[in-house]
Amino acid sequence: MMKLHIASDHAGYELKEIIKQRFADRCEWVDHGTFSSDSVDYPDYAHPLAEAVASEVDGCGILICGTGNGMAITANKHAGIRAALCWSHDIAALARQHNNANVLVMPARFIDADTAADLVDTFLSTPFEGGRHERRVQKINLR
Repeated sequence: MMKLHIASDHAGYELKEIIKQRFADRCEWVDHGTFSSDSVDYPDYAHPLAEAVASEVDGCGILICGTGNGMAITANKHAGIRAALCWSHDIAALARQHNNANVLVMPARFIDADTAADLVDTFLSTPFEGGRHERRVQKINLR
């Protein structure tokens, strides 16, 4: 079973719970919150998830908020995090294949549960292509 970190703000809470349930047979979830639909500040959940993912070899995570932008911006402040905002199958596949993304970010207000499940499945099952993309990924972190 794959260990996967997950977090959301209030706008993504319901979708987070759906995803955890749909993938319960494939994933061991480490839930960094939030734990209700009460209004919260997304950085309070994105930072702990990003720190956890960055501290693990082959760490992987999912962040969900209303637009996905706040979570992606926050997570990408952490060295070693490549958080990709995805809303379609192709974007999720390319985020893994070309960018070796280790955090999937989803916009809860703009996708439905079936699309989200497809994005998660795509993200988890698509390998990094390496090759010419490896050189580019190595250039992401500031020196």
